Amino acid sequence: MLRFILRFSGRDCHKCGKSYLEIALDDYTGEQGSTYSPISKLTSWTVSLAIDLGCKAFGMNRNQAVKAIGAPYFKKGLVNILDGVGRYGITRPQRLAAPFLVVWNYTNACNLNCKHCYQRADEPTPDELSTEKRIEIIDQLDEANVASIAFSGGEPLMRGDFFEVVDYAVEKGFYVSVATNGTLLTKQNVKKLKNVGVGYVEISLDGAKRETHESFRGVNGCFDKTLMGIRNSVEEGLYTCIATTATKHNVYEISDIVELSKHLGVKRVIVFNFIPTGRGEKIVNLDLSPTEREQLLKYLYSELIKGEIETLCTAPQFARVCLQQSLLSKSDVLSPTYFAAFEFHGKTKRLADFLGGCGAATLYCAIQPNGLVTPCVFVPIVVGDLKKQNFKDVWLHSKVMNDLREREKLKGRCGSCEYKYVCGGCRARAYAYYHDYLAPDPGCIRELEEPSTSFAQGRGAESAQIPIYSE
Repeated sequence: MLRFILRFSGRDCHKCGKSYLEIALDDYTGEQGSTYSPISKLTSWTVSLAIDLGCKAFGMNRNQAVKAIGAPYFKKGLVNILDGVGRYGITRPQRLAAPFLVVWNYTNACNLNCKHCYQRADEPTPDELSTEKRIEIIDQLDEANVASIAFSGGEPLMRGDFFEVVDYAVEKGFYVSVATNGTLLTKQNVKKLKNVGVGYVEISLDGAKRETHESFRGVNGCFDKTLMGIRNSVEEGLYTCIATTATKHNVYEISDIVELSKHLGVKRVIVFNFIPTGRGEKIVNLDLSPTEREQLLKYLYSELIKGEIETLCTAPQFARVCLQQSLLSKSDVLSPTYFAAFEFHGKTKRLADFLGGCGAATLYCAIQPNGLVTPCVFVPIVVGDLKKQNFKDVWLHSKVMNDLREREKLKGRCGSCEYKYVCGGCRARAYAYYHDYLAPDPGCIRELEEPSTSFAQGRGAESAQIPIYSE
């Protein structure tokens, strides 16, 4: 019944132009009165009931829900969930009408020369979008009810129109974050980020020692500049995260990076899964073994439940490790997706089946500097072109994106794994190693337990030369 009502509530009201879902959320928070048409009243009652039931499940009260929904980006995300239920019913993972997050590789320009760069970033490409087109894309994402935009690169701060476009995105109600190498985070730039309303800054640091970081980042002197950028961000009161890509080059320094982050006053450390794509193809020998990755994930969970600092990982297996380790540690803290960790009690732990694991094409997607859309920044398959297509049409109708939303299509060990809804394996790693985005993730410990020989003997990363492909 809920799905039947929600299916119609995504339509726009002819009186105000908002969808009936948006009107219902406004009614719930008391922001505006309903149009009191029969459809509006029925939708408002249904949405109110659904939210109240959700609050009960998570131990929240109505006042807390009203406060949360009052944030524009939270409201956008809730509209997408309800619209997705209306369109597709309850699915595993839950199909959404639009992504929660879009990662925008804002420019190919960069002042570093990182060995693992998925973009091969150095100079801006001739076909990068104009400022006017970027503003238009912000409008498309707003119309689709995307909740959050993460501006990445290259180095996004190197493009002249960056602050203008970020300011526009914040005005439109997006939660805006910036991923940067930190070398350009002067006090002036950090203050500008704070003033335009950026909520989150993610700064790359690949070593606790100068030689470790700089040998990976390719530029002498960048370590001290990055540390200064981190300090400036923390001092300005921005929510600051340190991001590090784990390889054999630095895996035994991860604990030192975590301790350094605590010392600097950083609130979160995200360890990125290494993907052998872009320049990373040349250092595939530095990829962690499944055993090394498993040990790292267990360490990150042990730090997470201490509560001193939030330690997360983009490896989808982290969601599975959290579930397993929570039973041993008797903790309710889980990280179903790489950008969040929460306490889940009782039956609510089953939500990991609906939100967990690889988020490519399920929770997020990527936009390239020239407007091309890919399922993930690490999956170089073009699924759309925003110079010619509407974003929402690309999200809803791309064959590759729809394939990635159906975990039943996964092959090999990932397809038979009992954790395929919680994890699903990294689709970018599957594509980099086997040139098949539905192949098993070769970095998972469970692949060693029951290897998929048809893939293990197939295409190796040593021979991977991966350009941008179109579906």
